Amino acid sequence: MEDAGKNPTIFSAHSLPSDPRLLATVTNAYLGTRVYHDTLHVSGVYNGACGDTHRAILPSPLNVKLEVPAGTGEQLTKTFALDTNTGSFLHTLEGPRFRASQRIYAHRTLPHVLAFSVSITRLAAGSWPVTVLLQSAFSPESPDLDLHLGPDFQGARYVYGRTLTSEQPGGPQQEVHMLWSPVPPALTLREGEEVGTWEFLTVVGGSQAEAQACLSDALHLQAQGTLYTAHAQAWAQLWADCGLDVVGPLPLRQALRGALYYLLSALPQPGAPHYVCHGLSPGGLSNGSREECYWGHVFWDQDLWMLPNILMFHPEAARALLEYRIRTLGGALNNARDLGFQGAKFAWESAGSGLEVCPEAIYGTQELHINGAVVLAFQLYYHATQDLQLFREAGGWDVVSAVAEFWCSRVEWNPGDEKYHLKGVMPPDEYHSGVDNSVYTNVLVQNSLHFAAALAQDLGRPIPNQWLVVADKIKVPFDPKLNFHPEFDGYQPGVDGECRRVGGRELLNGHGGLPASGTVWVHGVQGSKLDFSFSEGSVTVEVMARSGPWAPPLEAELWPSQARLPLPPGHKISFPCSAGRIQRSRL
Repeated sequence: MEDAGKNPTIFSAHSLPSDPRLLATVTNAYLGTRVYHDTLHVSGVYNGACGDTHRAILPSPLNVKLEVPAGTGEQLTKTFALDTNTGSFLHTLEGPRFRASQRIYAHRTLPHVLAFSVSITRLAAGSWPVTVLLQSAFSPESPDLDLHLGPDFQGARYVYGRTLTSEQPGGPQQEVHMLWSPVPPALTLREGEEVGTWEFLTVVGGSQAEAQACLSDALHLQAQGTLYTAHAQAWAQLWADCGLDVVGPLPLRQALRGALYYLLSALPQPGAPHYVCHGLSPGGLSNGSREECYWGHVFWDQDLWMLPNILMFHPEAARALLEYRIRTLGGALNNARDLGFQGAKFAWESAGSGLEVCPEAIYGTQELHINGAVVLAFQLYYHATQDLQLFREAGGWDVVSAVAEFWCSRVEWNPGDEKYHLKGVMPPDEYHSGVDNSVYTNVLVQNSLHFAAALAQDLGRPIPNQWLVVADKIKVPFDPKLNFHPEFDGYQPGVDGECRRVGGRELLNGHGGLPASGTVWVHGVQGSKLDFSFSEGSVTVEVMARSGPWAPPLEAELWPSQARLPLPPGHKISFPCSAGRIQRSRL
């Protein structure tokens, strides 16, 4: 969509995209849809067995288009706008005599509620009636749900049913209950009226009682005239707490705002009670039907790409994402057992149970770096929040330790180079499979084991010696002649023709290897400039300059040993590669 002047928060256009996949989405933590699309999705509701598991399609009563009768003689200007400030989509028809607008939104504080409103405003003197048409092809049918019509409730229609096929044999077929306001074919601003507004609700729950209670809550706000106001105020508060803008070109600001909007819209309002997270899929809750956007499955995208950004702005929501991994640990334990290993192997594609639901077995079997991404998410959360309760009482330790056990059972000792090898994996570069010692994966193994050991110490638990041995002895491919980390054993430098669309090289991301720079300079660390030099197995740090006498002395703290090495200016300090941090000296 086009930009609205210099405002990066509103995306507007005078026509809709021809590709329906590009339609704007309105989503909250429980419900999601694309505007003018016949489908909505419910968080955590999947249909289909194993590799056929996908988000269940629920017909959308919000698929209503605003039009004017033919032959009115009005020259109307159409505008479509996604307003990220209020988390709503607006369609406006404006002419010399009247303005008609439709607003569509997923309610921010009532996550079981979707709503749209239509307003007609008279712009010219006169008292004639103004009529607009509401075009809807809604039908209470679904290819994924056995739906039945039930009795009306407080003026709303009612449909309910179960998914047709459970994710796993013998598993539950999930219930869905939906209430919605019937939509008339037309609305009229009567003679003598200046403004008219009509609101239409869609409410979804996991039981009839839940759906009815949520509808009653929405009707209460509607009766007070605050249904939309409460939603808009919640978005305003969210942006006040989580907003981010930059000085720069408008497209950059729009990209930043749009990315934050889609992330935040999928998360609960801070302080929302009784929220259960079912994970974040790359395509969001508005997508994920069969054959669409990874079918709504949860990947490593949640843990490696989404969570770090969420953690900075909304730690409570980041914890909810980790709780999804905790709840699906049982499935991960089964995945590892099915592969013949101990511990937990998180699914490459996960849905409700945590069991592997990837349609192609090779990815679930070989893309082991999902485990490293999951543990890294827990690690980042712990370092950012120091929330020991999650690990001590809420299951976080079970995840971290189970992944450590998996790594130790999956590696093989190679007496030739006296290293542990991780064989038969697929790196993030999915053009190669069955390779040995993916450098990216093996570094994540090291990180997972180091964090597990450090966390065990913080929790007062014994540290299995095998964790430290494997972390210390796992092979991390390195070519000293070319001074770079090959992507895997046998990798030849250069980009394979089949790999050209993988994209640019990223830090240990498996796309062709990363040249290991001889030196890296970091400015602004407690007022100092640091010079890092890297070689196989070791790091050298030198404090090159201090901004002034006020700059505090620094030290390197190594994990899990907790050893502290002073970093006096002008002195080079070398130590083995290790997890750790540079911090103000405590000496």
